[in-house]
Amino acid sequence: MASKTNDPAAHANDIASRRDEVLSSIASATSRIKDVLTYSSAYLVFIAMVEVLTVHVVLSLPLNPAPVVVGLVTFSVYAGDRVADADSDALSTPERSAFVTRHREALSLLTAGAYGVAIALAITGGPIALAITLLPGGFWILYASDWFPTLGRRFKRLKQILVVNSAMVASAWAIAVVGLPLAFAEAAVTPLSAVVFVYFLVDTFVNTEIPNVRDVEADTADGVSTLPVVFGIRRTRHALYGLDLFLVAFVALTLAFGPLTVALAGAILVGLGYALVLAWFVGRTNEPGRLAIAGEAKHLVVFALLLVSTTGL
Repeated sequence: MASKTNDPAAHANDIASRRDEVLSSIASATSRIKDVLTYSSAYLVFIAMVEVLTVHVVLSLPLNPAPVVVGLVTFSVYAGDRVADADSDALSTPERSAFVTRHREALSLLTAGAYGVAIALAITGGPIALAITLLPGGFWILYASDWFPTLGRRFKRLKQILVVNSAMVASAWAIAVVGLPLAFAEAAVTPLSAVVFVYFLVDTFVNTEIPNVRDVEADTADGVSTLPVVFGIRRTRHALYGLDLFLVAFVALTLAFGPLTVALAGAILVGLGYALVLAWFVGRTNEPGRLAIAGEAKHLVVFALLLVSTTGL
């Protein structure tokens, strides 16, 4: 009789134990997925593809392979950079460095494969599409390699030179994001595409400097000159305010006198308002990695607003 009385309680305990195991497994799997998306730069692939789709919508271009190509190149360049800098990144991002070191071989193979597939797709778009596809990889080699000894005793890599480092990153991605959809569509460069290029150029420069605040200690040790290293965090925050406000003025002027539509200008201005709020948190948050991701995620906001305004979704 006693054993029968205890059966319901034992059964309930067994159910609770199994539920806890399932929840623990789900939490563990979620954590692993987050690590893969964040530390391998896979999340940047999605954001880069959204940026290219934004260009498609703004310039009324037919859908083409450009978003896929840019996504593959983004993964290849950023994952490759993290593999190359895994040791030096241990100071500023130890968890990411440990992940990259642990999966170095797999990431190296994936980066090579991704760029190979991107090049194969780009060939179908013609020589200009191929050249633009090769540009980010070429810039990364110039940016990160000790190829230029004539820079002097202080600088061995372009990555170490103030403003040049972030400007190279911004230029490579702005050209790819705006130029590749045009190349695949065989469309002409227009005043509107030039405006979109300036927006992505300055915005990418800002998004490049935000994580540099987190990396001050590591960059200083590695001889890399960034805005936070040279001017300090407070002045860097002011510089980011200035760049975002420049874009606000630029968008307003091109709306008044240029090719921007009200819908496009409104979406960009909302995104820039979001960026200004994020700039306030630079140097004021204990989660700088999340701040950097939030900065990149601004493009999701702009794209969503464009979809709503153009399709009525």
